Amino acid sequence: MTDIASTDISDASSPAEMPELLDHLDTIVDKLQQAGFTRLSDTEVDDSGVRIERSIARLTYLGNQQIVEADQRDLPRKAGYRSVIDYMKHRLRMAYPGKRLKQTRATATYPDATTGQPLEPTHPTLAKEFAAGRVGSAHVHAVMEVLDQIPHATPHDVQVAAERTMAEEAVNLTPDQITEAGSRLLGHLDPDGTLTDDTDRQRRRNVYLTRQRADGTAKMTGNLTPELLARVSMFLAVWATPGMNNPNDPDSPHGSIEDADPEMVAAAAERDDRSPAQLNHDALNALLKAVFEDDLLGKSHRGLPMQVIVKADLNDLKREAGFAITATGTLIPIRDLISMAADAQSWLAVFKDATAVPLYFGRGKRLATREQRLISFARPDGEGCSNPDCGVPATHVEMHHAHIDWADGGFTDITNLTPACTRHHHMVGDQPGQYTTRMIDDGPDEGRATWRLNVEPGAPPNPERINRRPDIPRRFTQHLKQVRTEIHGPDQESDDQPRLQMRKVIDLRNATPVELHLASLMLDAAYPRPTCV
Repeated sequence: MTDIASTDISDASSPAEMPELLDHLDTIVDKLQQAGFTRLSDTEVDDSGVRIERSIARLTYLGNQQIVEADQRDLPRKAGYRSVIDYMKHRLRMAYPGKRLKQTRATATYPDATTGQPLEPTHPTLAKEFAAGRVGSAHVHAVMEVLDQIPHATPHDVQVAAERTMAEEAVNLTPDQITEAGSRLLGHLDPDGTLTDDTDRQRRRNVYLTRQRADGTAKMTGNLTPELLARVSMFLAVWATPGMNNPNDPDSPHGSIEDADPEMVAAAAERDDRSPAQLNHDALNALLKAVFEDDLLGKSHRGLPMQVIVKADLNDLKREAGFAITATGTLIPIRDLISMAADAQSWLAVFKDATAVPLYFGRGKRLATREQRLISFARPDGEGCSNPDCGVPATHVEMHHAHIDWADGGFTDITNLTPACTRHHHMVGDQPGQYTTRMIDDGPDEGRATWRLNVEPGAPPNPERINRRPDIPRRFTQHLKQVRTEIHGPDQESDDQPRLQMRKVIDLRNATPVELHLASLMLDAAYPRPTCV
């Protein structure tokens, strides 16, 4: 791969070389378009797509350097354009010049205003991955959005470590997954709330209804506080389910799926062709309809019962600081969590080797129990589907017999169960295109599931993979230690280092009654029992 240094403004190639290379590029693209893919094998078509997208990313990075050079030479003004944005829009024919310029300023190499020497990009690790084609424009923007949310008061070494962490994660994640991973990282950068001011979250909260369109519809947009987001996410998990609250189906059950007849829900789901967004809309409509019918408006009412499952660090609960994570994947400040769960009866998370609830059933049961699901969520990788390419939260997963399937004699024991979304659960099998799974029984990844995609006979085998997104805080801590060593030398750590360590699961067997009461806030007993398979 071409290193970033060989594509920046310090390139010493002759002036005539670039136009000649671009002529070659046009010729190659012409030949590629004429060649097509119809006569290639499946493997060659697949490899072609990967290499083309990588080349597009590398050329985009190169194009960003052209924007820098044009701006430095004042070409936009010389060409009659009012700004570099207009130059990019009209001369370079870019669809979203604003986003492209932001990307350029974050990853391109600019010259020093005094010496003319090239400066390091604003996000050097991200720029390196971009120049090599290992990430594309969408990945770059997703990482930039995460990094832009880091409080300005965050120490420089913490910001450098965060940039390295997110750039490395971007190589293996989709843009949506980068956003999710970034939320997790941002929650750990300021666990005590000393840098991020809650007044900012409160100031940004809003819900907008646009003017009604000619067809009678309107658009709703908003920014939700973590507390409201946790409530809305759980509400949608139990009301916005296929087969439920369908206004176009008179036989569709209404309300929560937990109160509906399973056979009626299954039959209605077979007839349900609504999109996820339409499911959300109809669930909200059904809820408001029930509110109006029950005359709840204008009366003193605490709202919907808390049905949120949360896991948090016991020390954070004591200090009322930091963040917890809900079963819907929502990060919520500890203070908001305590306020939400103050009047709820809660479950106590029971971890490895504890005996308060039965976690081992052998062949006595096929379906996972509520206790097993709660313990699965409390484990490091239990916050959603354990497939490494999936971000479905714990509220939408099933429990999969990962090591030995039930049909093959597997036990319904906690050591054989892992969360899996319906889609990936149904993709487990021994055929090409299906997944083989197993549980790791020793080492640092004990209790986690590996997934391996089966390939055609004769093809190179795919490696086993683990969902590593829950490990981001630990990886960030490693990068932070490395950065601090580079800056300050060995054994020079700041006073806030302990607060940035990765959260660890607390063993509650020897906890005091006060600690048990605080820990009980982690899991809400009102959470309805989901269907397990």
